[in-house]
Amino acid sequence: MSGSELVKFLETIGYRVTRTRGSHVRLVSDDGQATTIPIHAHRQLPKGLLHSIIHELKMTRTDFFKMWACYEKT
Repeated sequence: MSGSELVKFLETIGYRVTRTRGSHVRLVSDDGQATTIPIHAHRQLPKGLLHSIIHELKMTRTDFFKMWACYEKT
């Protein structure tokens, strides 16, 4: 998935963009959890970076990818 796809997905599950600086977007949830997503010309996020972002969001990979699968269907 690309960074822009991830930002759109996170917005649907309750995160909001608080700032954009260069090619990075900062998102924060209502409970204060935050993460930064790089947006680089529709390039795919590296697997390790994606897993690091999921860890920052305090989610398991299984839960994240279940929600992603439901999001893709809509």
